[in-house]
Amino acid sequence: MIIAIDGPAASGKGTLARRLAAHFGLPHLDTGLLYRAVGAQCLADGRLGDEAASVAVAEDLDVRTLDPEALRTAAIGEAASVVAARPGVRAALLDLQRRFAAQPGGAVLDGRDIGTVICPDAPAKLFVTASPEVRAERRYKELIGRGEPARFEDVLADIRIRDARDSGRASAPLAMAEDAALLDTTQLGIEEAFAAALALVDSATSRHP
Repeated sequence: MIIAIDGPAASGKGTLARRLAAHFGLPHLDTGLLYRAVGAQCLADGRLGDEAASVAVAEDLDVRTLDPEALRTAAIGEAASVVAARPGVRAALLDLQRRFAAQPGGAVLDGRDIGTVICPDAPAKLFVTASPEVRAERRYKELIGRGEPARFEDVLADIRIRDARDSGRASAPLAMAEDAALLDTTQLGIEEAFAAALALVDSATSRHP
């Protein structure tokens, strides 16, 4: 069983993906970490503006070396959004993601183009979203909780910029698959959101045994 979860930054898709993976006993891949890893390496090398360098980093990426906590800074998130807009980077990471999804028994993947590009035939697809203000508040609290300096206004502006970049890029833009179920978490706590997500997955898989 493959569960594809897409949505904008800080919508809650990652948390729900982890919960669903644990519930069903499936491996989970936060595909955003792949782009964060590429962006982080390009930042470290001083080559974020070099598209060829970012493609080379993506081609050599080893998913086993990812450090989720180290990759969740605001600066790396912005860098990830920059490299993710590059067709060459997306192409380099395409096979890696599809191989992960093709594991025996299935997997849960979350990102921006899982249901539309990576796993278009996934039996269960969710598009998780929330208002920009709520997503910014979540990200702001996350940054403050990690001890990073942050202003809500700046985080909200960054969310809006990333939404525009992710939705407007030429290669695999953020979009809801036609057969995906929409889950708006604006007014939902995590337990309510998880219950709703689980119900949607159960409904989808019952139609695709």
